[in-house]
Amino acid sequence: MQVAAFSSSAGPAWRWRIVDDEGEVIEESAETFPTIVRAVAQGTQRLVQMRVVDRSLVIPAIARSRWRGRA
Repeated sequence: MQVAAFSSSAGPAWRWRIVDDEGEVIEESAETFPTIVRAVAQGTQRLVQMRVVDRSLVIPAIARSRWRGRA
């Protein structure tokens, strides 16, 4: 699991997003934060509270390129 921070073009406010190793969004903040540091800190705190285990299937980059070619 990863915590990422992002801001929209609408303003300088930051939000956090928790994603699994496949890039799927697990949870996203509705609240905004004035800095990226605060957003990541709050997202990390939320991730710890969730106590989730990332069970996403991670496919190495080389295997992914071979896998995509098989259609």
